[in-house]
Amino acid sequence: MTSTPDLATLTGEYTIDPAHTTIGFTARHAMVTNVKGKFLDFSGTLHLDGGDPSRSTASLDVTMDSIDTGSPDRDGHLKSSDFFKTDEFPTMTFRSTGAESLGGDDYRITGDLTILGTTKPLAIDLEFNGAAKDPFGNERVGFEGKAEIKRSEWGLTWNATLETGGVLVSDKIKLNFDISAIKQG
Repeated sequence: MTSTPDLATLTGEYTIDPAHTTIGFTARHAMVTNVKGKFLDFSGTLHLDGGDPSRSTASLDVTMDSIDTGSPDRDGHLKSSDFFKTDEFPTMTFRSTGAESLGGDDYRITGDLTILGTTKPLAIDLEFNGAAKDPFGNERVGFEGKAEIKRSEWGLTWNATLETGGVLVSDKIKLNFDISAIKQG
C-alpha cells in the first residue's frame, strides 16, 4: 500500500476515549431474538502507522463487572460462575499480533483475546471512519469493527435446553466496536 500524506499524518500513539467508544456484543436468545450488551469500563491504546499499516498495534482491557445488557438480573447472571466468573477473572484482554490493509478504508487486525484465562486468536475487520480535530484541540481517529466468536472456545458453555428444541443462548456471539481514539503528544 502506498502512503498518502493524509494517512501518514495519522501515525502516532492514541488512547481509546471511553466516553465516545462502544465495546458491544450481540447474542441470540431463546432462538428468537437478539440480546445486545456492552461493557462500560475499559481502556486501550492504538499505535497507528500510516506509512505501513502492518506495523499498527492495538491493546484493550475490559472490566468484566461493567457488563450492561439493560437487565440487572441478566447482568448478574453473566458475572456469575455460570459465565464470566468476574470474581476470579475480572478482565478480558485483546493484544494485537498483526494488522493489514484490505484496501480502501478497510483493515483487519488480528490478535489474542483472553477470556476466563483462555487465550485464542481473533480477527477483527475494521473500517476507518475518519480523522478530525475536535473543539478541544484533540486529534481523533475513528474505527468501526466487527468479529464473531464461538463463546464455547473460551470455556463459556453454560446453557439451557428449550422445551421447543434449541438452546437459550447461542454459541455464536457477534462483537462490535465503535472506537474513537485521541492522539497523544
